[in-house]
Amino acid sequence: MAISNDLLSSTLYSIRDGEVDELYKKVAFLDGVKKAGGVEIEKGGIKIQRPLSIQEHSTITQLATGYEPVSLAVNDVLRPAVYDWADYVSPIVITRKEETENSGEYAIVKILEARMKSVMGMLRRETNKQILRGNSAVLTSLNTLNGSTGGGFGFLEPRATTAQTNIVGGISKVTFPVAGWLNQFSNGALVPDFMTNLYNMYIAANAVSPMGDVDHVIFSQAALARYRKELFDIQRFIDTKTLDGGRMGLAFNGAIAESDPEMGFATAVPGETLDAYMLNYDGIKLVFHSEGDFSVSPFEHISGTTARSANLYVKCQLVADFLGGQAVGVNLQ
Repeated sequence: MAISNDLLSSTLYSIRDGEVDELYKKVAFLDGVKKAGGVEIEKGGIKIQRPLSIQEHSTITQLATGYEPVSLAVNDVLRPAVYDWADYVSPIVITRKEETENSGEYAIVKILEARMKSVMGMLRRETNKQILRGNSAVLTSLNTLNGSTGGGFGFLEPRATTAQTNIVGGISKVTFPVAGWLNQFSNGALVPDFMTNLYNMYIAANAVSPMGDVDHVIFSQAALARYRKELFDIQRFIDTKTLDGGRMGLAFNGAIAESDPEMGFATAVPGETLDAYMLNYDGIKLVFHSEGDFSVSPFEHISGTTARSANLYVKCQLVADFLGGQAVGVNLQ
C-alpha cells in the first residue's frame, strides 16, 4: 500500500529536531547560541531592525556659581541597525522507483528519516560555517562573525579597536567608534603567553558589556589543545546539559569552551590564524522568522515526474546589538 503524503509529512515533522548523520560535524555556534538563549523569533517584516544607543544624548555643564548657561546641545541617541533576511531551502525527495523497491513495512519511512537527518545536518553545517568563517559558496546573504573577509561587513575584526573599520547593520565603526560597537582583540604573536591573551580579551569584553559575561568561547582545535595543556591538572569542567545525559565540558571563567572544525583559518593578514571567538549572546543574536526555523513543508508530487518532495526552509539572520562584549583572538596555538 502506498504511503500517503500526509503520513510522510507527519513523519518529517516528528524528526525535524534530529540532525545527526554520517557526515556529522560539530556546529559549536548553533548549539551554543541556542543553549545560551541567543536565538530569537520574529513573526514578520521585510528587514530586521535593532535599535542601538551609540551616542551620548547630552553634555554635562559644571556649575560653579549656579548662573552658568546650561548646554542644550543634544543628539538623537537611537539609531537602527538594519539587516536583510537570509533565505535558503533544501529539498527532500523520494522517487516512485525507490518506493516500489522498498515496499516493506515502514521501509520508505526509514529512508525518509535518514534523508531528513542528512539534509538538516547539511543545512546546520553550512549555516555554522558561514557564521564562523564567512566563506560559504551558497549562503552569501547570511552575516558572519569573521570581520576579516572582503567587503568590510563581518562583525568581529581581528585588529585593535583603533583600527576597526567594518560596517555592521549599516552602522560604521569609523563613524561611531564607541566602546559598544568595537570588538576586543588579542594577538598571540604580540603577547606570547596563552592565558594572558585569554584574560586580556575576557576582561576587556566584560568591562563594556551592559549585561552578563562572556557565554561561549569557540576555539580552533589546536587552540583548545593548548588551553587543555595550560590547565593541565587544574582543568575546570561544567555540566553542558546536553541531551546525552550531562556531558562534562571544559570551561573558561564559567563560559563553555569548545572547539569547532571551522576555526583556525587564515585571516587577511599573511601568517595570521583566527583561533578564538569569545561571544556574549546578549549582544549577538541569531534571529529566525517564525515560519523559517528549519521549517518543513508538506510533501507534494513533482509535476512531470514520479517523485514527490518536501522542502526544509530557513529564514534567519545573524544580528548584533553590541559588539564590545565580544572578542577575537589570533595566533593562539
